[in-house]
Amino acid sequence: MNVVIIGCGVVGAAIAYELSQVKGLNITVFDQQPPAKASTGAALGVLMGVISHKIKGKAWQMRQTSIQRYETLIPELEALTGRQIPFNRQGILSLCLEGEDLAGWEKLRETRHSQGYQLEIWDNAKLKHICPQVNHGKIIGAVYSPQDRQLDPTALTLALVAAAQHNGVTFKFGVSVLGSLTPEFSSQLETTEGKITADWFVIAAGLGSTPLTAKLNQMVDIRPVLGQALHLSLGHPLGNSDFQPAITGNDVHIVPVGNGDYWVGATVEFPTNGDEIPADVELLVSVKQQAIAFCPELAQATITRTWSGLRPRPEGRPAPVIGKLPGFNHVLLATGHYRNGVLLAPATAWAIREMIISESG
Repeated sequence: MNVVIIGCGVVGAAIAYELSQVKGLNITVFDQQPPAKASTGAALGVLMGVISHKIKGKAWQMRQTSIQRYETLIPELEALTGRQIPFNRQGILSLCLEGEDLAGWEKLRETRHSQGYQLEIWDNAKLKHICPQVNHGKIIGAVYSPQDRQLDPTALTLALVAAAQHNGVTFKFGVSVLGSLTPEFSSQLETTEGKITADWFVIAAGLGSTPLTAKLNQMVDIRPVLGQALHLSLGHPLGNSDFQPAITGNDVHIVPVGNGDYWVGATVEFPTNGDEIPADVELLVSVKQQAIAFCPELAQATITRTWSGLRPRPEGRPAPVIGKLPGFNHVLLATGHYRNGVLLAPATAWAIREMIISESG
């Protein structure tokens, strides 16, 4: 059975790898650019699962599936490909600012405990003792999530591609989809490389999903939201070199990436007119200032790189969009993950695998 996946960010690559373990599938992945070049390459890879306030239904289910899968997936990919995937197992520390609802965190801690997960609520004394790099001006404490993780999204995606290739998946980069050949798009797609035939098509193209579905007269409206980030080089670790969790506060992430380097981000910038979003330099400056307010030592760091990317946000419906494209029996959507593409990639891949297996069984 032939499966075609369109899009090779972290979601498309995760689906390709997951499906490559199913017997009898012949899988091809198309992308008009190399892997991890769109929103994946711009992501910080902070996997906020246990520490998120999603506690039930599909939103929590997907997070839980992904959290559990990452623990086995990273060593599995490293063993299969010989590649190293930076995977920070030291948890996420969320700073609580003045006016924040600590009772809400207490309630979440109880819920997580009943679900088999840990959350710790630290007062300022404990925070100061464990993370001396954090400034305590407007901070009233912190919530520590030891089971949440952070990883390098590009390294992960390239390892997923290599592992899927190892399992027989074909990747074709630099190929664009032009549209469907048949009105019902039953089994053929026209590309810059000619006609392709498949039993299943999976659209995992992020922002590219909108023009693609428009060609099939079933447009899924996904809009861009810009995010900018910085790579800061301090030359030495902040605080205790043996304890380097990702630190987050007020939607600003400070992510240790080794050798005294940190990623800081990200802005959230919506289009003002149409889909054009010029990067707002002042917003990036304010993110850096916020990071320095949390960890004053970062003021001495040098900026080695800045980057930005567009996140795919579904218009008028919750993210992500996973399921059949209306009117098409064998076209599946796995797109519009907005800010949670890296976090939800394993659960999305599992969901797509289940759909294909159950329908084909």
